[in-house]
Amino acid sequence: MAATLVRASTRALGWHPTLQCVRHGSKAVTRHRKAMHFERQKLMALTEYIAPKPVIPERCITPRTKPSESKEDNPLERLLCSQLDKVVRECKMVAVFQRNAAGSEDLLHLRHRLRKHDVYIKYFSNEVVKKTLPQSPLCNMLPLFIGQTFLIVSHEVKVKEMLQSVRSLPQIQLLGACIEHSLLSRQGVLNYSKLPSKDVLQAQLVGTLTLMASQTCSLLTQHSAQLCSILELHVKEQSKEQPKP
Repeated sequence: MAATLVRASTRALGWHPTLQCVRHGSKAVTRHRKAMHFERQKLMALTEYIAPKPVIPERCITPRTKPSESKEDNPLERLLCSQLDKVVRECKMVAVFQRNAAGSEDLLHLRHRLRKHDVYIKYFSNEVVKKTLPQSPLCNMLPLFIGQTFLIVSHEVKVKEMLQSVRSLPQIQLLGACIEHSLLSRQGVLNYSKLPSKDVLQAQLVGTLTLMASQTCSLLTQHSAQLCSILELHVKEQSKEQPKP
């Protein structure tokens, strides 16, 4: 009873006790996750899902995008392209040779031997050839231009002269040729060189046609000649059988 009276009087007077229990610091933390047990950690690491890797690497599937490089037009390269296009269109014989280990002096002697027959050697880089040949009639000869190659050209077909001049230099090899708008392999060029010349073929053709005409004429006149000879024999026999007066 006394205690309640003291409390009521203190509340009425606004008096507070000298000692009070005040709680300092933060609240009790109850949301921290408990550390997983070591055995369970090992089990979770063993059973972790590992996605399968693709069979083909991604860098092989998606092509690399090269930055577009704007190359300036080279006047020298444009001039060489025009020269090659002119050679291809004007020359009847264009042969492709591969230079293996031939020296510059040997090629100089070969150039002089070919020039005696109006056959010339032309040098063009593979870049110039790849830019010019796709728009020319010799587009199918593009796979022959690999490595160190050069052209032997002439306005007239002179295969025999070309092969005879090249025979003394085994370091260069014939890859193919275009002769009168016909693509030929190495063996085809060799077979073409064994053919007789155009004049000889024309003479043989004229002789064959003349022989056929003469044979036709003899066949047409053969029966009439035989009939005449038979009639002459008959007349002679009749004249012998008649009695003399």
